[in-house]
Amino acid sequence: MLREKFPLLAERMQKAGMPQLAIETLGLYFRRLLDGDSGELAESELEPVTGLPDAEQLDSECVAVGRQAFSETVLIKLNGGLGTSMGLERAKSLLVVKEGLTFLDIIARQALAAKVPLLLMNSFATRHDSLALLDNYPELLNFSLPRDFLQHKIPKICQENLLPVNYSPSPELEWCPPGHGDLYPALVTSGVLEALRRAGYRYAFVSNADNLGAVLDPAILGYFVREHVPFMMEVADRTPADRKGGHLARRQTDGGLLLREAAQCPAAEREAFQDIERYRYFNTNSLWLDLVALEKKMADCDNLLELPLICIRKPVDPRDTSSASVFQLETAMGAAIGVFAGAQALRVPRRRFSPVKTTDDLLAVRSDAYLLKEDFTVTLAPGAGSGPVVSLDPDFYRLLGDFDQRFPGAVPSLVDCKSFKVKGDITFTPGIKVRGRVEMANEKLQPLTLPAGLTISADCGKDSN
Repeated sequence: MLREKFPLLAERMQKAGMPQLAIETLGLYFRRLLDGDSGELAESELEPVTGLPDAEQLDSECVAVGRQAFSETVLIKLNGGLGTSMGLERAKSLLVVKEGLTFLDIIARQALAAKVPLLLMNSFATRHDSLALLDNYPELLNFSLPRDFLQHKIPKICQENLLPVNYSPSPELEWCPPGHGDLYPALVTSGVLEALRRAGYRYAFVSNADNLGAVLDPAILGYFVREHVPFMMEVADRTPADRKGGHLARRQTDGGLLLREAAQCPAAEREAFQDIERYRYFNTNSLWLDLVALEKKMADCDNLLELPLICIRKPVDPRDTSSASVFQLETAMGAAIGVFAGAQALRVPRRRFSPVKTTDDLLAVRSDAYLLKEDFTVTLAPGAGSGPVVSLDPDFYRLLGDFDQRFPGAVPSLVDCKSFKVKGDITFTPGIKVRGRVEMANEKLQPLTLPAGLTISADCGKDSN
């Protein structure tokens, strides 16, 4: 069946200008799909991880080693997301997040402050606008390296016949990214891995563009260098809020580390998967790579780095559940922890994981609960504790346009806020302060506008207006 089906997938990729390695990589995972590999990892194959080295206990020697290694280090940001869940139609990293600066402005300034090169892994949809913004930072060109490289794209596969799906209403929906595990072949096909090594770079710190907590830390880099680790994943303690996400585990066969995503959990074992006492750590999607080790690993496998398959089942048009059912064959870059001998995971504090996935997150980080420091790191303000937990009514705040309409001007002060829940259509004028644990509701049909300068505390916030 591979000989019958795959040439049509390969032909579509060739016509779209995808490199041969990307086509061969899809062939690898398509063959596994045909062999019945669902990508699932059962409880019987796993053991929990009971303890890890801790970033908060690293010593001054690590800091010194890390600072010395900055000159051999590159910062790579995954920048392929469009932020469609918030109604955006361009790169999420171009969203203004703090003091008039976008994610990408802040990232560029962090790289310049640390004096390290910045590379973006863009998608076809994010490349043009993102590079246009980086034109504002010509100093980034001083490293004589490319500013970005492109993530590949692959056809969605019709579940009914295993052929590339056709969807005439929106042909662009016939394609999908192959997951961020595509980082490794994309570094090869773009020539970026070779260019980095030729220029003398040995280490790479990789993280998501929307995670402002993922900054280049000299102590962590120093530990990575001193211990001669080929691959290291930053993990954080799972909380009830993280129970549905992927977690770190060990293989029963050899005790090696692995990453299990939600899509890889058998349906009957979801309760065990979500047990945060058994599986204590989740992947922050921040990785440290030894580029020499990566170069050797890719050469040893003819650049076909085989990672665990993640088989996503969904309609070709996510907004139309009646559209054709497809497979999206993906891999996770963190899953490479299972293929590098000597790979490690490092426990990091929660502050290194501050992604902006929703307008709830955006309100928190735009508020005074978070500060933009002189080195352009974004940190919690003194007195803000672990930061406010925000929950906004999705009917009125989920899309960015609706959110901005209801928070005109400055967002409320949340530095003294523990949690903030809003139900109904409420507009917050400038100068409002929210303190403690507050729940607000407007149950009337007409919108409610709060007066400027209002202080809302736990005592008054629960009343319906």
